[in-house]
Order: sequence, then C-alpha cells, then structure tokens
Amino acid sequence: MFSAIYIEEEVAGSDRVLQLLERFPDVPQISCERYGQVFNRSGQNFRLQKKAPALILAKKYGNIVLPAPEGYGFNKDRSYYFSHMMNCIYDCRYCFLQGMYRSANYVLFTNYEDFGAAITATVAESESRAVFYSGYDCDSLALEPVSNFCEYILSLLEDLPTATLEIRSKSTQIRKLLETEPLANCVVAMSFTDQQSSDRWEHKVPSIAKRLESLKKLQEVGWPVALRFEPLIFDEFYLERYKMLFEEVFTCLDGGMIHSVSTGMFRMPADFHKRIVKLYPDEPLLARDTVKSNGLISLMDDAEEKCLRALEEELFEFVSSKQYYRCA
Repeated sequence: MFSAIYIEEEVAGSDRVLQLLERFPDVPQISCERYGQVFNRSGQNFRLQKKAPALILAKKYGNIVLPAPEGYGFNKDRSYYFSHMMNCIYDCRYCFLQGMYRSANYVLFTNYEDFGAAITATVAESESRAVFYSGYDCDSLALEPVSNFCEYILSLLEDLPTATLEIRSKSTQIRKLLETEPLANCVVAMSFTDQQSSDRWEHKVPSIAKRLESLKKLQEVGWPVALRFEPLIFDEFYLERYKMLFEEVFTCLDGGMIHSVSTGMFRMPADFHKRIVKLYPDEPLLARDTVKSNGLISLMDDAEEKCLRALEEELFEFVSSKQYYRCA
C-alpha cells in the first residue's frame, strides 16, 4: 500500500504509531525529525510520486481547527474545518491538492487527542451550534482502515450534542460507521459527478454504484447522509448526463430523508491551476478557457447561471429546495 513509512521522532514511540507500524512489517520505515523535510522538499514531481506514495506519520502543531471558507457549509451556524491528513489516495484530475502540495505522499497526523481538545474547546466557546467539516485536505474515510481517525472522533462527538460533524468522502470504507450507533449530529456526505465525468477524471475512485450502495446501507441504519454534486463541469450534454445521475441516485436513496444536497462549480486558486497544467499539459479539462476572479480560476462563462438553474430544476424533482444549497 505504501512505498515507505516515515515517522517523526516525536511520535515514534506513541502507542497509536506503534500499533499502526505493526500492520506493515514489510514496508521500509524511515525516521525523520519533521514531516516537512520529506513532504516539502524541492524537486518532487507530484505526478510521478502519485504512482507509489509514502505515508508520513507526524504531529499537528498550530491551529488545528480553522474557520471554514465563506459559503462552504450547509447552514449559517459557525463553521470550521480540520485536516487530520494531507493528500488523498484518489487521483481526481480536477483536484486542487495536486496544485497545493509539492508531494503526493500522505501525511497522517497522529495526535488525535489534540484534535479532540481543539474541537471541544471550539464548541465550548461557541454561543450557538458549531459545524465542523472533515475532508477539506483529504478524503475523510478513504484511509480509515489504517488511521481509525473517524472512530476516535465519533466517540468524542457523542459528548458534544451542540456540535455537528460532516464527514466528506468518495470512499466506500464505511465498516466502522456501520459498527457504530448512528449519531444525529454526524452527517456522511458523498461527492458525485456524472458518469462520464467520473470515468474521465476520477481515477481510482469507487464507482457511482458502489458509493450509492454504501450510502444506502448507512441511510438504512439511521445515519444522516448528504449529497455533494461537485465539481459541476458544463458542456452541451451536461443536463442529459445529470438527469441520468439523479435518476440513479434517487432510485437508490430516499430523497426525503437526505440531510442536505449541494452543488459546487469548478474552482481553485490560480497558482494551483497553473501548477496542475504543468503536471498534465495534455489534459483537455485543463485546456478549457478559464476566468480569473479574486485570485480564483473557474470555467465560468455567460451561460453558467442558466446551466445551473436548469440543473437545479431537475434536482428539485427529487428533493426539496429546503434541503439544497449552492457551495460557494
């Protein structure tokens, strides 16, 4: 699974790290002082490294819980995000992470208790409900069989009734969730694009059918589930493809029981986009005309709003507008 495992000296002796290393006795283990020595070094090629990434076990310092970007969340409560991991095991061609990081290696921060303390402190300081988003810099569930991070956070969430956690994922690694009593304040949100877009750009991602099967199992046992249709990438046939996707999704799931549904456009910082174009100069998606606004690159054109409204009309055949929001 990993080409090597790097271990920061500070976490090397912890029970969590030792237990994890026992599971991979044949993978080379390399000590390092700080993860940045490996992760941030110059001369790395994200595209090549993605073929055989290493795992880096590290300690998270600084601000663990951060305010979520404006317009990111599903309601108006105070919103935050945290990242227990950096990078994703999947290889989506549109993903901003490949332009954000020099390295395709995975960094797993193993000081879970510090994450728990930061989340608990943030809830205590909040005058209203606090919403936390996991999965901004990684996929929340994809490495769960190795990390057991969500298992830890769920045990914490039971004692934080005024907090809500969204676990964002494209993964079918839901065994730990199915073994846990469903929590009303934990939402499992799955991301989807239409079939053609998924086939072209979502490399290594489980099929739409398998992801839906996972969501159905979660919904049937009582977990709140959500749908994130993003990134929307329009062309002349987009509406036909999304009609087919919506039919597939809501044939499988109970639309009336969906926690929330959102759409999001293709967006990323201009610097990230520039780096990704260099990695994949022959990728047609990255060769499309773009618009730069406030430092962000989008595929926006004059018809975007019209296209989105047409898609929303189709979506509202299956869910209420009260369940829906646009992600900025």
